[in-house]
Amino acid sequence: MKNRILSCSLALPFLLLSIHSSAQDNNTRQKVNEIAATARGHVGVAMMSLENGDTMTLNGNDHFPMQSVFKVPLAIAVLDQVDKGKLSLDQVIHITKKELLPFTWSPIREKYPEGTDLKLREVLAYTVSQSDNNGCDILFNLVGGTAYVEQYIHGLGVDSMAIKANEERMASAWKVQYTNWSSPLATLQLLKGIHTGKYLSKASNDFLLKIMKETTTGPKRLRGMLPADAVVAHKTGSSDTKDGLTAATNDAGIVTLPDGSHLAIVVFVSDTKVNEAIREGVIARITRLFWDAAN
Repeated sequence: MKNRILSCSLALPFLLLSIHSSAQDNNTRQKVNEIAATARGHVGVAMMSLENGDTMTLNGNDHFPMQSVFKVPLAIAVLDQVDKGKLSLDQVIHITKKELLPFTWSPIREKYPEGTDLKLREVLAYTVSQSDNNGCDILFNLVGGTAYVEQYIHGLGVDSMAIKANEERMASAWKVQYTNWSSPLATLQLLKGIHTGKYLSKASNDFLLKIMKETTTGPKRLRGMLPADAVVAHKTGSSDTKDGLTAATNDAGIVTLPDGSHLAIVVFVSDTKVNEAIREGVIARITRLFWDAAN
């Protein structure tokens, strides 16, 4: 199904457009639409078979708030500076109590409330694997801020992605989170580049994949309906809920199939009032659908 693209609106859930198709592909497209419609919000999906380039998307060019998915491009920017010799994974980062902001998700703060010294590799692991928000902002400060990371990512050719605000700023007002956006296809492009080792040295790329595979957040999303031993290198993103509306329930990653081939899968669920079980279920069900179709 190479270059067969599902491009459709939830307002027209069964409008399926493709360059060419098969009955099986059309069935998959219809099921993606049906699952996405249960979110009663704005859903974006992008999937690529990384070995042959087969691609399927839903609202693939729309803009979605990334939330913590943006920690992946941040990590790439940090590791690029490691590759250039400007930083070292073993250099010690002094973290002060002042930097460990309260009222935000931070396993670093929970473990070291008075501050601590951590190696850069540890801060990266906390930030990606455990989605530590304070670790995230420490890394932004280390490399030169959000503007630098956005410019760097655009320099990689990933254009449909904006990184304007760190975690502290995102928490300051509801609308700020929407300034950090990506299209599903842009995030898919980034995942493909990680898989092929396009952006980083082998050592840095292997480290990034390792900490993505060690992700502890969102076990009911991409991983939710896969076999327990499935290998998934991924990053979640989650917003708060305001007046019943949840801005972002996201997951994006690389799934290894039983035959050793890989799927890059991005599912963004945005601006919906359905509960968490339904939101996460949309991600899990779509992932399982692609898993079954590929096996």
